[in-house]
Amino acid sequence: MYITLNPVLIAAAVIPAIILLVRVERADRLEKESRGLLLSLVLFGILSTIVASLGERIGIAVLNAVFAEETRLYDFLLYFIVVAFSEEGAKYVLLKKRTWRNPEFNCQFDGVVYGVFVSLGFALWENIGYVAAYGMSTALIRAVTAIPGHACFGVFMGTWYGMAKRREAAGDLPGSKRMRTRALLIPALLHGFYDFTASSGGGFMTLAFFAFVVVMFITAYRLVRHVSANDSYIRDYRFGFWG
Repeated sequence: MYITLNPVLIAAAVIPAIILLVRVERADRLEKESRGLLLSLVLFGILSTIVASLGERIGIAVLNAVFAEETRLYDFLLYFIVVAFSEEGAKYVLLKKRTWRNPEFNCQFDGVVYGVFVSLGFALWENIGYVAAYGMSTALIRAVTAIPGHACFGVFMGTWYGMAKRREAAGDLPGSKRMRTRALLIPALLHGFYDFTASSGGGFMTLAFFAFVVVMFITAYRLVRHVSANDSYIRDYRFGFWG
């Protein structure tokens, strides 16, 4: 595989992620997050690519030892279990480590901002590798599919992650745990379906992929608008202060 570090290709890989980061950050109405925190989240997203890669290698080794390759069952397990949970799990673990106890996490929409910044840090680094290896045509395709796709996964993760923070502040620890489970499970299942249909190719699966992408993009866009419009500060009722 030939890899080039052409500055134009690198810009093509990075700019779509930056545009989406700016748009989501601007939707944060109540209290903007510090630049240091946002930058660290992008870096944690980049770090999550390494964690995910290790998880994928282990998962693929197990799959290869148990299941025959080039079968639908193998592909299903590869994309829905190995890839989806390695990538979204890595993002989620590093997202939670960086933000859950951070005093800046004091509004529900903050969860969306954090989720998207980690996801797009992941996508940005991943995209540089793809584009450097395969060129401008890959940059254009990923600019309208993979980059927004990761942003959408971040929106869904962040929506339930923000709900989890509010539930914890209200003293509903079981509810908070359920929301955190959804913050991982929902984007992982979406990611698995995205990869599975994109990789199956031809006929019905191609139509299913494009229909899924359109619906997911629209839903994520509406979620951002809804959560932003209805955002409020999180009050920690257990201790009587604003969290």
